[in-house]
Amino acid sequence: MSINSQFGFYAVLTDPLVGYEEMTRILVDHNIAFVQLRMKDAPHDLIRRTAEKMRHITLGSLTKFIVNDSPEIAVEVSADGVHIGQDDFPIEDVRAMIKPGMIIGLSTHSPSQTSDACMRCPDYIGVGPVYATPTKKNPDPVIGIDGMKKQLDAASVPAVVIGGIDFSNLHDVLSAGAKNFCMVRQLTKSDKPSVVLDNVKKIYNNYYPGFY
Repeated sequence: MSINSQFGFYAVLTDPLVGYEEMTRILVDHNIAFVQLRMKDAPHDLIRRTAEKMRHITLGSLTKFIVNDSPEIAVEVSADGVHIGQDDFPIEDVRAMIKPGMIIGLSTHSPSQTSDACMRCPDYIGVGPVYATPTKKNPDPVIGIDGMKKQLDAASVPAVVIGGIDFSNLHDVLSAGAKNFCMVRQLTKSDKPSVVLDNVKKIYNNYYPGFY
């Protein structure tokens, strides 16, 4: 599936404070382009049940539903796509496992990984971690703003930056040229996610007027 090079905020959900279903409804109401379900080390059945509920909420909306790490579950629930990391299935194998037209996202952590990933033609890549983040047990080395810019320069497919991004540094990320970004904890740990999204849109529109 072809996706726009600029889609703004990309939501990644891991244990959202307001719950997966409520958060997904809020993201759909705000017309957020992507929501990814990331439940590391959770039982397969729990991930699938959660994915089914999120798929039901996003179906027919402007919000594309992505499953992290599991092409199998993505296919089972008819998700819009799957996101994989450098240590997951090779993208060529994933492409054979999913249905035609499903989105594939691939994480990258260096300019060389970015260049290699783009040659494999994912629909988009992840770039990061820009800043230190506790959301992964074994995080990849921080790339910083300079590393982010190098990876974005090397990207020939849409790219979304991720890793430790919050309101304290979002201006730095956007002013450095990022068009698409994730803020995981800023959203998932909030009991007022609609307020967070409203603020995200205001900040984003300062750099890309009229996008939201």
